[in-house]
Amino acid sequence: MKNVLIISSSPRKNGNSDTLCDRFAEGAKESGNTVEKIFLASKNIGYCSGCGVCNDTHKCVQNDDMKEIIEKMLKADVIVFATPVYFYSMNGRMKNFIDRTVPRYTDISNKEFYFIMTSADTEKSNLNRTLEAFRGFTEDCLEGAKESGIIYGTGAWQIGEIKNTPAYNEAYEMGRRV
Repeated sequence: MKNVLIISSSPRKNGNSDTLCDRFAEGAKESGNTVEKIFLASKNIGYCSGCGVCNDTHKCVQNDDMKEIIEKMLKADVIVFATPVYFYSMNGRMKNFIDRTVPRYTDISNKEFYFIMTSADTEKSNLNRTLEAFRGFTEDCLEGAKESGIIYGTGAWQIGEIKNTPAYNEAYEMGRRV
C-alpha cells in the first residue's frame, strides 16, 4: 500500500484535468492505496517573492497553506501533478506551486511521479513543453525522483469532454497500477 498525493491545479472543480485526477484516485484507492487530492484553487498559496530567506532557514516567510502541502509531499510515496495546458505550458497555479517548494524541495526525495496534462489540442506532441517543465523539476531538482506515468488528456476543451477521450480510462488504469 502506498501513500498517493494528487496535486490538481485546475481552476475548475470537475474540470478536465481535475476529472482525470479523480479517475486516477479511483483506481489507486481500488488497489488499496491511501489517496488524497489537493485542489490548489481552494488553497491560499501566495507567489514566491524571491526574498531568499528560505535558502538559509528552509522555511518560507509566508504564512499560507504551502507549508502543510509540502509536509504531505514529504510523507507521500507517489505524487501526481495535474495541469491544464495553456499556451503550451502548465498553468500559472501549478508553476507557482512548484516555485513555492523551494524551502524544502531538497527534502522531497525518492518519490514516484505521475503527470496528468489536459488540452483542447489533439496533438500529444504539443504537450511536450509542459512535460519537459515537469521533468525539469522532478528529474533535475529532486533526488531519486522516478517518472512512473504520463496521461495526455488531449482533445478536451469544454468541461466534461475528457470523459469521451481515451485518457479517462487511462487515468483509472494507471491509478490501479500504482
